[in-house]
Amino acid sequence: MANAIFPGSFNPFTIGHKSIIDRALPLFDKIYIAVGYNEQKSTTPPPLDRVREIAAVYEGNPKVEACAYSGLTVEFAAGHDISFIIRGIRNSIDFEYEKGMADINRRIGNIETIFIPTVPELSDISSSVVRELSHNGYDITPFIP
Repeated sequence: MANAIFPGSFNPFTIGHKSIIDRALPLFDKIYIAVGYNEQKSTTPPPLDRVREIAAVYEGNPKVEACAYSGLTVEFAAGHDISFIIRGIRNSIDFEYEKGMADINRRIGNIETIFIPTVPELSDISSSVVRELSHNGYDITPFIP
């Protein structure tokens, strides 16, 4: 077994993200759900608020740790005994982008990426769509854990 990181902005953390983590849990000793942020940019809600929200979803599960980080994912992974990056794939566009990132991460950080396809009934859910719905006053509770 090994440790893995599931990096992202998680703005917001959706039921699609949760599905990926829940399906990956049997494969790893520990999964870090890592909220990446750029210290030069201001985001709403702040990264630590998103970390707290994710931690609440997995409260009581010692195999999951929510945290924030800045910089390269491979640098965070190297400092936390992480051997794998988890990425969810909704469609072929996601795959093409994520494949390129996986190749670079393997080259510069000697870390493998595990792709987990989204279940079909959640493939239309993305953080940007949920943010847009929220911005326009739509009830987003069906899309977040």
